[in-house]
Formats: sequence, C-alpha cells, structure tokens
Amino acid sequence: MSEPKRVVITGIGVVTPIGTGKEAFWEGLATGKSGVSRVDDVVDLRDIPVKIGAYIREFDPLQFMDKKRARRLGRSTQLALAATKLALEDSRFDPSQADRDRIGVVIGTGIGNIEALTENYDILLQKGPGRVSPFFVPTFMPNAVVGEVSIEWGLRGPNYGVVSACASSNHALGLAADAIRYGYADVMIAGGTESVSRPLTFAGFDQMGALSRRNDAPERASRPFDRDRDGFVVGEGAGILILESLEHARARGAYIYAELASIGMSADAGHITAPDEQGEGARKAMLMALERAGVRPDEVDYINAHGTATPLGDISETRAIKRLFGAHAYKLAVSSTKSQIGHLLGGAGAVEAIATLMALDHGMLPPTINLDNPDPECDLDYVPNKARPAKVAVALSNSFGFGGHNSSILLLKI
Repeated sequence: MSEPKRVVITGIGVVTPIGTGKEAFWEGLATGKSGVSRVDDVVDLRDIPVKIGAYIREFDPLQFMDKKRARRLGRSTQLALAATKLALEDSRFDPSQADRDRIGVVIGTGIGNIEALTENYDILLQKGPGRVSPFFVPTFMPNAVVGEVSIEWGLRGPNYGVVSACASSNHALGLAADAIRYGYADVMIAGGTESVSRPLTFAGFDQMGALSRRNDAPERASRPFDRDRDGFVVGEGAGILILESLEHARARGAYIYAELASIGMSADAGHITAPDEQGEGARKAMLMALERAGVRPDEVDYINAHGTATPLGDISETRAIKRLFGAHAYKLAVSSTKSQIGHLLGGAGAVEAIATLMALDHGMLPPTINLDNPDPECDLDYVPNKARPAKVAVALSNSFGFGGHNSSILLLKI
C-alpha cells in the first residue's frame, strides 16, 4: 500500500448571514459584524417566543443557477450549490478539464431541506395525497445536496452525504480528506450546508430551552462564554472547500490555503443532547486530531470553538481545552464564530473551518463578539469583541453535535 497523501485546501466558497464569498465573509468577521436580526417577517413565529435568527436576506439563487433549477431545489441545496460554484472559482479548478472519475463530493447537513417536508405535509392534510409533489422525496432527503452537486459538475468519484447533527460538516471534511489521503480521489468537494428557518424548527429548539430569547437586542443575542448567555441563535449558511492532494495542487500551480492534516472523532455516549460535563469526548476528539498529525498540544495557536452560547456547552468545551492543553490553554487563543453568524447546525463546521482558514491566511484572529461579562468558569482568551493580529500556523476547529458526536479538524499553514 502506498504512503498516505497529504491533503490541502485550494478553494473556499461560503454563503453566510454576514457575507457571501470569502472576501465579504472575512470582512464581516474582522469587523465584528453580527448577522442576527428579527426574522418574524420571513418566518411565521407568531405563537413562538423566539423571534430572532441569522437569516441570509440578500441571497439570490438566480445568481448561481437558472430559475427552473432553483424552483426545484430546497434552500439548503441552493446554498450549497452557490458555495460550490464560489469554491471552484476561487480554486481556479475546472472539473470539466480533469478526470471526473477522480473527483468526489462529501457534504454534511443536519436535517436536509425541511421546508419540503413541512410544505408537503400541509398539502397532504389539506388537499390529499394526489397533490403531494413528485419532487418531495428527492428535495427533502439529506443526501440531495451531494447528488445535485455531482450532477451539476458531472462528478463521478466518491459521493455521499453525512448526517451527524452539528458535527456533520466537520465529519464531511475529514472523510473527504481521507478519500484523497488513501487514494480514492484526487480532488474532493466537501463541506456543509443548512437552512431550517421554519416555524417547526424554532418551536422544537425553543421547547428544549436551547434558544436565546433576546428578541429586544438580536445582534447581542449570541454571546458564547458570556455570563449572561441564554442559548444559541438559529442560523443558516453553507461552506464548501476544494480539497486536493498536495501533489495535484502543486502540479497545477494552485494557491494553497492550508493543509487539512487530520480529524479527531469521538462519542460522548451519555446524553442525546447534553455534552459530557467535563468535556471528555471533546478532549479525546482534539487529542486524536493532534496525534494523527504528529502535533504537540503546545504547538497549537488557535482553536475555533464550537461555542454555542448554551450554559453547559461552553463550560464543557472550556474544561476540555484546559484538560488537554494544561498551562498552554491560557496561551492559545479561542473564539466562537457563532457569536456573529448564529448556529448553522449541519453547516456550522464547514463555515467555521473557513473562518479558521482565513485566520491562518490573514494572520488575524476572528473575535467572539458580545463577550461583555465573561463567565468565571470560562476563563480562557476568547478574543473578546475585536479581531486582533496574530501569527497562526496551527489551528483546531471544533464541532460537537446532538447525539454526542464530537469532531475536531486540524489545519496547518504550509
């Protein structure tokens, strides 16, 4: 068996509540922009206490696909197709000029196109089964995204969807990298997407007590690691990366953002929604990522935290970092992109990996905004409120999901 190949990132595509495209997204991050607002004008929240979310108001699918295609696709698939187009353009890679049997797609999502389910269920009840759309199943299914991306560009390599709640797109990135690492493909399109801006979603999360109800100040609602945090904010968006073997990227003269060196994965196996209080699963995932890449804990410069702004989650992740890194935990920087874009659920990991890549590329740490009164149990350097310059060569990006799924990817500047 040949030696495993090194995997690098050569293209970035991102669609978020604070900007579409890598330049706009980075400007939003660097300036501390919040993408959270009242969304009860676009989502019927009349009987639901929560009125806020991170919605992409300026997204126009017709900028990325024709009208007929856009009408047939769910919103999360539209977002992923848009992000893929942006990533391919950024990488200057044309799949039609390559061996498309060696190009694959792995994309994560937590739920799929939920609007197809809710709308068609209403039609079933009100008008009968004969009026249910024949496109319902292929629109709703979580693997619709990867199928549509492969069809759009004629990609015949490894192709599958990943569903592991909020860890979905981190898992997708790690699995796609391994497809290259072990010779199944030369290039992989990978990442995550999610759009669940429906009343049912808000009601369900709110009934769990998981959402912030700071309706009077939406832009200040997502406040990871802050003493006054009261839950996460539902967001939407997509992040897609172009992964290649190092040899393939160098042969075509591609710009290399970073090496995707490894992924660490674990399960809490404790509670369906609550994390392990001591962060043991999170610690193991980060440790596995370091060990697979041969990186020491004291070499890590930055961690993009899962950082949801839930009372238990932020403390659990902080404990995991302190238990793994010891004294070095107080020397590295940690920040939560969710403070600015809300929680993108299955799309979170990929978009946050992009934030981490941009930190490596720009030598700038994205902030944790709204961190005004730090929780005494959250006592690390969370880059409060303002981005700051820093040399970042080694970084982790964490994503932990309902079900006890833990994932951490390791990015290296090369």
